Amino acid sequence: MAKLDSKIPEGKLKDKWSNYKAHQNLVNPANKRKIDVIVIGTGLAGGAAAASLAELGFRVKNFCYQDSPRRAHSIAAQGGINAAKNYPNDGDTVYRLFYDTIKGGDYRARESNVYRLAEVSNSIIDQSVAQGVPFARDYGGLLDNRSFGGALVSRTFYARGQTGQQLLLGAYSALSRQIGLGNVEMYNRTELMDLVIVDGKTRGIVTRNLTDGKIESHFGHAVVLATGGYGNVFFLSTNAMGSNGSAAWKAYKKGAYMANPCFVQIHPTAIPQHGDFQSKLTLMSESLRNDGRIWVPKKIEDAKAVREGTKRAEDIPDEDRDFYLERRYPAFGNLVPRDVAARAAKERTDAGFGIENNPKKEGVFLDFKYAIERLGKDVIEARYGNLFQMYGKITDDNPYKTPMKIFPAIHYTMGGIWVDYELQTSVPGLFAAGEANFSDHGANRLGASALMQGLADGYFVLPYTIQNYLAYEFDTPRMDPKTQKEFIEAEKAVKVHVDKLMNIKGKQSVDSFHKRLGKVMWDKVGMARNGKSLKEAIAEIQQIRKEFWEDLKIPGETDTVNVELEKANRVADFLEIGELMARDALTREESCGGHFRTEFRTEDGEAERNDSDYMFVSAWEYKGDGKEPELHKEPLKYEEIEVKTRNYKTA
Repeated sequence: MAKLDSKIPEGKLKDKWSNYKAHQNLVNPANKRKIDVIVIGTGLAGGAAAASLAELGFRVKNFCYQDSPRRAHSIAAQGGINAAKNYPNDGDTVYRLFYDTIKGGDYRARESNVYRLAEVSNSIIDQSVAQGVPFARDYGGLLDNRSFGGALVSRTFYARGQTGQQLLLGAYSALSRQIGLGNVEMYNRTELMDLVIVDGKTRGIVTRNLTDGKIESHFGHAVVLATGGYGNVFFLSTNAMGSNGSAAWKAYKKGAYMANPCFVQIHPTAIPQHGDFQSKLTLMSESLRNDGRIWVPKKIEDAKAVREGTKRAEDIPDEDRDFYLERRYPAFGNLVPRDVAARAAKERTDAGFGIENNPKKEGVFLDFKYAIERLGKDVIEARYGNLFQMYGKITDDNPYKTPMKIFPAIHYTMGGIWVDYELQTSVPGLFAAGEANFSDHGANRLGASALMQGLADGYFVLPYTIQNYLAYEFDTPRMDPKTQKEFIEAEKAVKVHVDKLMNIKGKQSVDSFHKRLGKVMWDKVGMARNGKSLKEAIAEIQQIRKEFWEDLKIPGETDTVNVELEKANRVADFLEIGELMARDALTREESCGGHFRTEFRTEDGEAERNDSDYMFVSAWEYKGDGKEPELHKEPLKYEEIEVKTRNYKTA
């Protein structure tokens, strides 16, 4: 079994990052101009990394499949970004943010990486304010904070319900400056199709122009993947329709290990599914749990009446309402971590108390009546107005007068490409940042930590760590993709893959396969899993994949815009990612965070970890088509914190 070298620096936890930076290799300014870095993705991690590397003097090529860098899915994040500034003076510290993140991830994250994340969090706020990000401010003009799940302090900075959009505009402004200066060469509507490895090192990529279908190659001394997660394997998710795991999967097939693929987050506050023709789900920010109270009827007959439309939520008196999170977790109440809140909602609806009239009778109430009575409608409107407006347009309900209906939905992936402390994958010269890597969230991500990780990686981690690699690369001459055999061979392989998809000429659409996959994933690899369901899922996914390659229909041509071809390429990868997720979940015989095996739970229904056997990172190595992947294990060691069962019932 290969040994995974995480390259964690020696010394005390609080000194590791400082010591690393003090002793890392650097590239002098003249040599930086000799080095090309390719960045895939323009979200918070990719945009920040491309801008920062260009500012340092490297030549950067930046790629995105959208028509503009501003279309990256980071723009959809709503609630906020964590940092340990302690502006409310309520006891927050870097250590407390670190501890909450480790605990929230159910002790399945790498200690050194998480501490570094907490350590640089404050710099992100300073950077964003300098860029003009319009964070909310209190009456005195200071930056305001609110609470998010899994914490007893208020550390979340926010810009109403559009924090991701404002932070992305900040990163985009920095990126645009570098594009204008000629330091970043921007490629829009261009998708990564493969990585090029030369003599064991990543030396470039093969792309497809999504406008004219042209296949091209690009050289880089290093490649950074900042392409987000693979949540759309479930078809219905809160992710943008174009979000996909293909870039990470191409890296996996070129030797990059895939870590903890079964760790997927279900967000507890999405608008419930309506009907069978829905293509995505809409997230309602976790910030709403600050002032909204979650409940279902205590009486099953009331729940049935609400579903049938013979009774409204307003008709049910307070004494007949079950505020189940407050009942089960009195210390944290409605602000328990996402995995805990999501499972609690599922437990209530499985027991028959769901309030939405959809096929599975799923849904719970998120009620602002009490907050409006306490604070006034104007205060609630100022805090959440744009979210309330969005909910009203989608559902045709007025959340100021009637409770919102919510239910858990696939949202984020904690699993991703395995990286070491330097964010380098198991393939030299290939780095991964943001949600594309596995490193910071363990088995569950706390709310408002995704934006924190993306910007931390892009602005304050990768620009340092990548130099430790590039310091030995400045004398590597640039390669010509038109004459270098590895590039030529990679281009041929991509063209063969595209032709193979186009020439199936079957009868079933891409979406039909994606929906079937999504149903298997949600039902058998979703919020609750067990050995039987996971084995069934693997067999069913293999059958769907077989039919996909025999009966797929892609209309149109390859030399023009062809959205169905784009989707087919991604769904082909989803069909393989889904199987690896199920396989990973099957090998991890415990429950932790978002990975909930029904065979492994406590008497009161909580996740039951097995630290003696499973305190490790699962790192899967691709061994070839038709062959089972090999599992490698990176042991997790906690030196600064006590590992114990998560408890959100007491402080």
